[in-house]
Amino acid sequence: MNIMDKKILASIEIRQGDITQIEVDVIVNAANSSLLGGGGVDGAIHRAAGPELLTECRSIGGCHTGEARITRGYKLPARYVIHTVGPVYSGKPHDSQLLTRCYLNSLKLASDYNLASIAFPAISCGVYRYPINDACKIAIDTTCNFLKAGRSLKKVIFILFSSKNYKTYMDYLKSI
Repeated sequence: MNIMDKKILASIEIRQGDITQIEVDVIVNAANSSLLGGGGVDGAIHRAAGPELLTECRSIGGCHTGEARITRGYKLPARYVIHTVGPVYSGKPHDSQLLTRCYLNSLKLASDYNLASIAFPAISCGVYRYPINDACKIAIDTTCNFLKAGRSLKKVIFILFSSKNYKTYMDYLKSI
């Protein structure tokens, strides 16, 4: 591993906890295509942000799988929320391409807004049933490749709700 890779890895952090409580410039919401709230992370973010988030999301008109949209954070500690729609896992190669686009488009949007810190949940790993080991590799590898370009982001946090997912991310990060 070279010095550049160590610098990249030093800007990645893995935590266990609640994404709605984290103090970063932007958190990422694993949204559904309507952007109007739902279960899991999506519902928690909408509840914590307050009704203004739903009002702003209504004005956006939805989001396709793999794409990302940004809104204000309202009552969240984060200034912004990036909403991205992950794929429902089908076991086909297209799934990994769509999940990669979720992370890449979210990172690009944060960089376009000149934000320094971002927090991601495990996109598509809840009701969309993406296998956590595969999703973790996509998340971390895509992030490392993006950070090598040296954009505005200085800190990327993966915040996992379950201890099992936290361990998966920690083990993978240690292995690279």
